[in-house]
Parts: sequence; structure tokens; C-alpha cells
Amino acid sequence: MKSICLLLITIISISGVSQDRKTMVHIKEDQFYINGELTYLGRYWNGHKIEGLLFNSRMVQGIFDDENPETSERFKYPDTGEWDPERNTNEFVAAMESWRNHGLLAFTLNLQGGSPMGYGNQGWRNSAFDEKGKLKRPYMKRLQQILDKADELGMVVILGYFYFGQDEYFEDEAAVKRAATEATEWILRRGYMNVIVEVANECDNKAYQHDIIKAARIDELIRHIKGTHYYRRRLLVAASFNGNSLPTANVVRDSDFILIHGNGVNDPARITEMVEQTRQIDGYRTMPIVFNEDDHYDFDKENNNMNAAIAAYASWGFFDFRREGEGFNEGFQSVPVDWSISSDRKKGFFEKVEEITGH
Repeated sequence: MKSICLLLITIISISGVSQDRKTMVHIKEDQFYINGELTYLGRYWNGHKIEGLLFNSRMVQGIFDDENPETSERFKYPDTGEWDPERNTNEFVAAMESWRNHGLLAFTLNLQGGSPMGYGNQGWRNSAFDEKGKLKRPYMKRLQQILDKADELGMVVILGYFYFGQDEYFEDEAAVKRAATEATEWILRRGYMNVIVEVANECDNKAYQHDIIKAARIDELIRHIKGTHYYRRRLLVAASFNGNSLPTANVVRDSDFILIHGNGVNDPARITEMVEQTRQIDGYRTMPIVFNEDDHYDFDKENNNMNAAIAAYASWGFFDFRREGEGFNEGFQSVPVDWSISSDRKKGFFEKVEEITGH
């Protein structure tokens, strides 16, 4: 028995999987588990089952930087007059425990960010990959800070690889595949078990330049990432679609879970309809459906997109950007970001999550 134990310890050590990792996510049918236990175990709210869901928030700028000197001035902090990527990540990490204490179990973080001004792209260069698909050390150092803290807190990271407006800087398709491989191997070799992958944000968006990231072919990337193993471990993988759009059959067939967006959905009944229609797509089997982006709120009202998702047994995610004229404390996507729960909109979301989850 002693020799067997020593052998297991040796295997774990060789594999590079840290024995100190605390958080593991897995999926069984349409429910999420953390460390072998259903999320929000036993919890019901207003007659709806909450256990197995994954409430999340879009926090994609946690490792943001802008390498374009012509645009980086836009993102300076109001108190210092300078942009500081290390400050951004440090303040992100400092805020994470407060999110978790309100019942938030997951957030979306992107290797190529998202629009730092809410919507649209205007020349900024924000990518954890270079033109050949190689990882950039400063970005990955910041990513490690966040993943380590998420692991400590028992949180899941929905890690996005590609974002339109940034994919155009890859020199060719081979670079895209190299980027997917390097990111996946980086996660696996460091033993993170709390990361699930969003290959591309809104893969049906017409702004993507490389065909392999577009909806018609992104299943190739999904299979490529799923096929990347490290000591029999692989990552759970999906790709998201534009707001108010349904995933395509090729993506549904190869995904481990489904990501859809509620942007553009003004009638909560459409949220329920989207979930029902997704479950009818060819290739669907019992699996989680997750909204990881929705910019509609009304948390004080009985009828809202979040409640509609819950009623359909789908997880829901908060997308908060700074509107024109709003102050620094507004918006989790708009850079520079105040990562604290500081605005009425943020408070409305987190207080509702706390109510629903019982935390």
C-alpha cells in the first residue's frame, strides 16, 4: 500500500498538477459541480431550482492592457492620469472575495478582452498572444494572479480565448491554432481545474477575420482544444454567439456546455424561448445552458431576463459597461474599471444574486 501511495504522489508531481489546487469544476448532465458537490446545493428560489446553476459576471478586462500608444491614453485612471495594467489586475483580485461572498461562483475573463468602451473596437491592441500565437508573459503573469485567487475562493473562470477586433492581428490560421494550443497547455500544465473555455466571444460576429474562429468552422477549434490533453486531463469547452442568437448545430454537437447571450433581448419571454429552442437544436443532449453576457437588468422587478433564465433552468451572467456620462465607478467592462461593488447597478445585481442563492 505504501508503494502505491508513493507511486501516486510521483505521478502527480511529474504531471505538474499542483497538490495545492483547491477548486475543481465538472459537469454532469445539465448541472455544474464544484469539488464534487452541486453548486448552491439544495437551493430553491420562488419555486425554481437553483442548485446546479452557475451565476456569473462578465469581468473580461481583468488582464487588460493596450499596446497601442495612440489609444492607450483613453484608459488612464482619473486619480493618477495614467493607465496601469498591474493596478487593474491587483484591484480585480482584491475585489473577488466580495463577489464570492454575495454568491457569485463564476466570471468570464478574456485573453483578448472585450471592447473597453462597452461596444465596438477603435484600434486598441489588447491580446495575450503575439502575431504568431505565442503567449505574452506579462499577460499570463496577470492571469495567474486571478486564477490562483479564484482557485482559493472556490470560483470558476470562464476563460475566453479570442475576441473580434483582436483576432485580425494573428498572421495566419496556424497562429490561431497555436494560440489555442498554448493557452490550453498553459492552463493544464499548471493544474488549474476551475477553468472552462469560451473559445471565442460571439463566434457568429461578422468582424472576425479568420475563418477558423467563425461559427461555420469554430467546431474545429473546439475539437482541437478538447483533444489537447495533459495526463488524461482536458478542459471543458464551448463558444458563445451574438445576443438574441441561437448556437449552430455544429457547435452544439461538439461543446461540453452551451453559451448564449441576452444582449438585444428586451422581452424576458424571449430569454425563456431561446433556452427552449436551444434544447431542440440538432446535437443537443442534456447539458448546461449559460448566459454569460446580458446587459438587461431590472433586478427590482419580478419580470426580468435573469429571472426568465432561472425559470428555464439556465445560468445567467451580468454584462455591465459604462454608459456615456457615467462615472468611473460604473461598468465592469469599461476601462479603467472600478472592480468594487460601488454603483447602484452593481449593487442591484449582487444583492439579487445573494437573495437567489441564499448567501
